[in-house]
Amino acid sequence: MQPATAVVSNIVGNLSPFDDLERRHIATTLDWLGSTDDIFRRAKPATPSPHLVAYVVLVDPDKRGVYLGLHRMAGLHLPMGGHVEPQEHPLTAARREAGEELGIEPVFDVVGEHPLFLTRTTTVGLTAGHIDVSLWFVIRGDRDRSYALDPGEFEGARWWDLDPDRLPATDPHLPRFIRKLDGLLPSQALCRD
Repeated sequence: MQPATAVVSNIVGNLSPFDDLERRHIATTLDWLGSTDDIFRRAKPATPSPHLVAYVVLVDPDKRGVYLGLHRMAGLHLPMGGHVEPQEHPLTAARREAGEELGIEPVFDVVGEHPLFLTRTTTVGLTAGHIDVSLWFVIRGDRDRSYALDPGEFEGARWWDLDPDRLPATDPHLPRFIRKLDGLLPSQALCRD
């Protein structure tokens, strides 16, 4: 196993699964990482499949909001993020994506600098589906602020309540992510105004 793959394997192995589905995704991902070093996207849109993605979920834990952009290719309201570059550390990718897509230096003080969640998802959109193995990082946002998104990737964005049952068309795993996040937020952040 190459060093970059070993780093990712260590990150994945240290995740605490939220439910049986995340437990299966982690186990399948660890098997995949143990079988290949070809884990980074080499050619657009999908070579190899699966490949590694870093989601950067902008959350206001105090005002209970999540910022989602309407992604042009997927046609879904999604967190920011993108592909992890060859040999890039996933946290470095998360920092890079926050800068590229939100124009900010991310603050990882909601749950820390480690990913909170892992998913394996067959993508949808303008090209044939492929599998993204996504590490979900949480960064602090301010619900009273707008963020200028990359117009090449997003048609716009808005804040949504941290309510897993009242989300727009989005990543199928976002409601589960929100439920996992809820279990880690301080109790005062869970009170609605």
